[in-house]
Amino acid sequence: MPSIPAKARPRRIVFVVFEGALATDIAGPSDAFGIANRTDETRDALYELRYVSIAGGPVRTSSGLVVETSRARSEPLDGIDTLIVSGGSFIQETILDQPLVRWIAKASALARRTCSVCSGAFLLAEAGLLEGRNAVTHWSMADVFRARYPNVKLALDPIFVQDGPVWSSAGVTAGIDLAVALIGRDHGSALAMAVSKQMVMFLQRQGGQAQFSAALLAQAGTCRRDDALPAITSYIAENLAGDLSVEALAAEARMAPRTFARLFADRPDGLTPAKLVESLRVEAATRALVASAHPVKQIAADCGFGDEERMRRAFLRRLGVAPNDYRVRFSARAPSPKARAAGAVRFRE
Repeated sequence: MPSIPAKARPRRIVFVVFEGALATDIAGPSDAFGIANRTDETRDALYELRYVSIAGGPVRTSSGLVVETSRARSEPLDGIDTLIVSGGSFIQETILDQPLVRWIAKASALARRTCSVCSGAFLLAEAGLLEGRNAVTHWSMADVFRARYPNVKLALDPIFVQDGPVWSSAGVTAGIDLAVALIGRDHGSALAMAVSKQMVMFLQRQGGQAQFSAALLAQAGTCRRDDALPAITSYIAENLAGDLSVEALAAEARMAPRTFARLFADRPDGLTPAKLVESLRVEAATRALVASAHPVKQIAADCGFGDEERMRRAFLRRLGVAPNDYRVRFSARAPSPKARAAGAVRFRE
């Protein structure tokens, strides 16, 4: 009789918890792994979730939510598959907790992979795990991070970054994107997409996509209650294929072109009307490339680029990658033979 294969043991995911940790950094990824367990009905649990702290017992997060933890020293280190370190509201004080930092370094040495969520990257860096590696953290803490850890290759834009066995993710909810990516790496894209659907995620975002939208960046620079820029940003997003010249936008804002230009003149980020328009067009095109099998030519027209070449140049300026290559990298759907024949997608062999 054929032998019955042994059941695979669930991968042990260990979350590092400390006083003032962000609850979403823990609960978001935890729920993703838990949903993966419930979604895949063909096997027993895929993941075993553990929560540890230095002292053990109940730990209060920054929101007041209490997480029950086991003592870190009692956690068997040789069975950890994935170590996940959350961020916290008082991370610059937390990194001074030497027992915590030493335990993270020790556990990481035996884990298959180590991850951080949000400002949890500070704890990985303090433990020496990011030295010379690519990493990401919450955008608002980038300057502080770079000053303290100059040998870490910190990126600002990505949602998450992998460098060898170490993964880091950006602000708060990016931890969910990271968890979904880990599930996909472990058990395939079909399960990852099923988890995304259950969590009502707008899109299964990939690591190289930006932390925040062009519209958010534009509105973040406004400082006056009567600033017309939010309304103009919405108008641009809704009329990407229309006339978006300075004159046309000024007319929409009911301003003289010179007055309209002053909305951008004092911005520290150097945003101009042309840059805002191009950013919103690129952003819309990335969504269309990922969510549809429409030919690049059609997407270029719909998003106001006029032709493929202009769209290609804008992508190279903004993202450092051509539209076809962006689609290959980030699209979760397999293109139809018709779309492939139409040149919508070019695959690398």
